Amino acid sequence: MSTNEQTTTLNELRYDCARQQKKGLHFILASVFIWAAIMVVHFTDLPIETKNILTFCVACPLMPLAWAISKVIHIDFQGKSNSLTSLGLIFSVNQILYILIAMWVFAAVPEKMLMVYSMIFGAHLMPYSWLYQSRSYMMMSIVVPILALVLGLLFQPSVLAGVMFCVEVIFSLCLILENKKQK
Repeated sequence: MSTNEQTTTLNELRYDCARQQKKGLHFILASVFIWAAIMVVHFTDLPIETKNILTFCVACPLMPLAWAISKVIHIDFQGKSNSLTSLGLIFSVNQILYILIAMWVFAAVPEKMLMVYSMIFGAHLMPYSWLYQSRSYMMMSIVVPILALVLGLLFQPSVLAGVMFCVEVIFSLCLILENKKQK
């Protein structure tokens, strides 16, 4: 197989993956609910350490929530018919390693943990811009970490949580538009 044929095959697999998985819309919609819960947690009067622990806890149902949403919007959650779908899983697992940084910040500088958590979330989106051939993922992978840094340095974590919720809603709408254009 020539290099051009391999590139064509890879691009076809990427296109197929983006179409079948609706560019990961089920995960981004699930993250809207997660960020809403994080926002509620950070608008409470609880101590910052408790808020941070709850932030980690409310993020745990991401996979089951994404699975449930995939059923509602008709996405094959596992997508076994395309070998690149497992690459998307590797991109996500990669984020788990970076969460260790947020755990360190949790102990060292608790009031900045949500900022670091948000930056990690945003940065992990970049590989999906390649996989799904998505400008929305690329844009968010750059905007979210920078926005999180600025807001995290200037404002309370509750403000950042509220903005992250809004960003996820906007991101979801962008993906919905991208999916409509792709059909």
